[in-house]
Amino acid sequence: MTNMPFGFSSQDPDDPDKGDSSQGRSEGGSGSNPNDPFGFTGMPGPGGMPNFDIGQLGQMLTQLGQAMSSSGGTQQGPVNYDLAKQLAVQQLHNNSRTERPSQEQVKSIEDAVRLAELWLDAATALPAGVRSVQTWSSVDWVEKTLPVWQRLCDPVAQRMSSAWLEALPDEAKQAAGPLLSMLGQMGGMTFGSQLGQGLAQLGGDVLTSTEVGLPLGPEGTAALLPANIEKFTEGMDRPTSEATLFLAAREAAHHRLFRHVPWLAQRLLATVEEYAQGISIDTSALEDMASKIDPSNPSSMQELMNSGMLEPQTTPEQEAALKRLETLLALVEGWVDVVVADALTDRVPGTEALAEMIRRRRASGGPAEQTFATLIGLELRPRRMRDAANLWRLMGERHGTDSRDRVWDHPDLLPDASDLDEPLDFADRWGTDSADLDDPIAAIRRAEEAEAARGEQGSDQQESGEEDSGNGDAESK
Repeated sequence: MTNMPFGFSSQDPDDPDKGDSSQGRSEGGSGSNPNDPFGFTGMPGPGGMPNFDIGQLGQMLTQLGQAMSSSGGTQQGPVNYDLAKQLAVQQLHNNSRTERPSQEQVKSIEDAVRLAELWLDAATALPAGVRSVQTWSSVDWVEKTLPVWQRLCDPVAQRMSSAWLEALPDEAKQAAGPLLSMLGQMGGMTFGSQLGQGLAQLGGDVLTSTEVGLPLGPEGTAALLPANIEKFTEGMDRPTSEATLFLAAREAAHHRLFRHVPWLAQRLLATVEEYAQGISIDTSALEDMASKIDPSNPSSMQELMNSGMLEPQTTPEQEAALKRLETLLALVEGWVDVVVADALTDRVPGTEALAEMIRRRRASGGPAEQTFATLIGLELRPRRMRDAANLWRLMGERHGTDSRDRVWDHPDLLPDASDLDEPLDFADRWGTDSADLDDPIAAIRRAEEAEAARGEQGSDQQESGEEDSGNGDAESK
């Protein structure tokens, strides 16, 4: 994983993506660094950190109170979402990304979604999932998707915050004393600041509410961002109306999947939570924590977090969770690719060109990759999405649309990472018993019953062997 979540970064001076925390500040001190929203100055220079002086606690609390007051409200939970929203909206305003959609754009998107739904009916067995259509600005996207981001970010941020506090030596906890609760607030502001910057970047780039592969918006609400779509189509030899229809079909296909596969969204979010539960911190790097906190400089907490000292250690369980999340997202996106291609290729001339643009967007690090790299260090590999699309295409050709879509009936039926490597094997397994295609849940039950029967048979054979052994001993006597 190359991107550490929530401001935790490796201490690598050769990494061009890791900037010097001292750059961008004026000689006069605070307020000149755009990445420092609270106006705090940096850590003291090479002369060394001052010793912890309890007499400076009052000054620190005053500065910290001012920072929290300027952050935009009280903090609830491990991330200051008020600050995240405030920073995201402010940055979008500064970049002129807040223009309201026109009535013409609203009507164009509503018509595109309606037409896309009609064409999708013939390409998938899943019924329509869109109940309302909305046209968003970038600020609308931030505001409408923030509740889901909160559910995604809370487990990781909560565990990240508590892990290093739990790992502090007892002497450091005693030295920090009343500062520990304040440090939690500082961590919440740090997380909120990074999330706000990420949301602003995404809000200025995303095309639909489901582009990152998750149902970020309200349930059943299809939403497109026309200003971003126009930017997306710049330089293309295709009209914006074609791109709008293509993206409307992708949005509608996502909603069919998320609405009629009720376990899917929960499984995606639960996998993120599972990853978060395994976060741990190397305690050997925290023995001198108390001496590294400058009570006269509240931003020393943020500097400490960015220093790499608190970098989490990835466990095998976390790697497994990330692999499952990557595979599940690839299956979602691959299915959408196939369904939209089937619905639009013969009707919209630019379908293949637009699909290629989406693939290049992914390969160059589009919104989905950036989001998960920032959030949990996961970089979605385009190869997995292409493999997933090949598997769904093969399933449709071998077994038909209805049987292909029944794979979503239960999570145990889904392909895993090994099936993406060998899609023919997966398709052959589905073709061995036509009854399994007609009733996949019954197939799962039959498999469980067969496994239980094999277990009982093995137990009976073992008991029989013991009896034979006992009889043989008796005869020998």
